[in-house]
Amino acid sequence: MNSKENPEKIYPAGYESTIKSQNDSNVRNQLLFEILKTSPTEFINTDLFTVMSKRRSTRKFSDKIVETVKIDKIIAAADTAPTAGNFQGFEIFYVKSSVKKQQLVEACNNQPYVNAPLVLVFCKNPSRVKFDFPEEILKKFAIQDATLAAAYSQLAAQALGLSSIWIGMFDEQKVMNVINTKLIPSSVLCIGYPKQDKFPKPRRNLKELVHVVWE
Repeated sequence: MNSKENPEKIYPAGYESTIKSQNDSNVRNQLLFEILKTSPTEFINTDLFTVMSKRRSTRKFSDKIVETVKIDKIIAAADTAPTAGNFQGFEIFYVKSSVKKQQLVEACNNQPYVNAPLVLVFCKNPSRVKFDFPEEILKKFAIQDATLAAAYSQLAAQALGLSSIWIGMFDEQKVMNVINTKLIPSSVLCIGYPKQDKFPKPRRNLKELVHVVWE
């Protein structure tokens, strides 16, 4: 079958990227490269350590819509995260429905900020991890994969001038029902433009954080 006449579908139904795919054997890697290399429309300090130091949990978002080009980058960032054996044992549910977002609020212990401009649910998918290990090990790999992917997306959002809050308190089954999946969620990432910037909070001293093992 001619791939030019029947191009492979790259995007899920309902997702419109700013980057148009090309018929190429390396289209997925090519698409990721194209998304990540696009320049921001405004000046943003993307130095990694600056991004890390400025990231704060935000519970009040403005009504400003998150641009598609930024959503592309946030999702692409998750795809660059390291995973066990490169099997990528996770999946992302991009919640666009306002009704579904409100249902997620209830599923997430009635936390109102879950109804954010951009909501991504990260789910574990241990069936993708093709190691010959016991099931509990594969599940452990999947939760690590999903967690790293969400963290990459969260840092990408900060680098793009957005803010976020990581939701870990939720009823797993209720979230699964809302997004219509059998995959177990690991986190809900809520993203948007903050109503106000926050100042850094104090952290532990290194001597309380780091333990040196000599032997």
